[in-house]
Amino acid sequence: MNEFGPRPYTDADLPVLQETVAGWIAVAGRCGYDHIGELPHRIYGNLRGRRPVGELVRVWEDRGSVMGVEINLRFGCAFDVFVAPTLRGTAAEMTMLRHAAQTTGRYASPEEEFVLTDLLDCDTMRAQLLTELGFERFRTWDNVTERALDGSLPPVGLPAGFTVRSARLSDAEQLAEAHNGAFGDDWTGPQYLAEVMSKPGYDPSCEIVVEAPDGRIAAFCVYWTDSLNKVGHFEPVGTHPDFQRRGLARAAMAHAMARMRDAGMTLVTVNYNAENLAAHKLYAALGFIRVEQTSGYRLPRT
Repeated sequence: MNEFGPRPYTDADLPVLQETVAGWIAVAGRCGYDHIGELPHRIYGNLRGRRPVGELVRVWEDRGSVMGVEINLRFGCAFDVFVAPTLRGTAAEMTMLRHAAQTTGRYASPEEEFVLTDLLDCDTMRAQLLTELGFERFRTWDNVTERALDGSLPPVGLPAGFTVRSARLSDAEQLAEAHNGAFGDDWTGPQYLAEVMSKPGYDPSCEIVVEAPDGRIAAFCVYWTDSLNKVGHFEPVGTHPDFQRRGLARAAMAHAMARMRDAGMTLVTVNYNAENLAAHKLYAALGFIRVEQTSGYRLPRT
């Protein structure tokens, strides 16, 4: 493996990475991987404005074949590493994890005390490697839920005057406002257009919005599809605080699930912070069932 090593990611890599990771999931199952829609979401939505994407995302190759992908500095102090099934639990995976921890630690702000990562609780191989690197488990992070896209789906019920539709590029300003309200972010319209809507992997027809009678975007969800494994995924889902408790995110998701089923998906997944009771109630009401949890691991910065 003398040609094994990382190189900077470019936008042109995304389709290949998504196809590759989908193939890994088809071979090895979901333990150790997240939905391929998480790749553009984490690379562009999570990392925007931190550093040039090629500094934070690395593609690991061996003789021209993709063997891993590393995403650094999520949330300012966390990283992800996804590895080919043939390398799981090996020294090569350890090398990738060590590189990611060092890269994220190098770029994190001085006030960050730890470098973080997470894993599915079923991923005992990753847990062992992280422990050998000095990481410790410190919390349950996400609930991982799913529901089948068969039988009857939830109805799209909306209050009078509200409508559900796909996003348009001209919605960038309103989408920025809605995302900021839902998550406490600081997007501007031009930023959202340039860093999300104009990036590879994003399809405005897959960002479902609920438009209020006054024209504002009140709620939204982005859905992603994996045609190889026939699995859809939601990330993110949100409602502007001015419009909460009206069933608007539920309506957007119901609309999206019908579209995913029409596109051939047989299953849909969504992950959420295990401490978020409101998210739990929303997804449970839509028929999502917890199938796994993720654990957070941390390494003190030196």
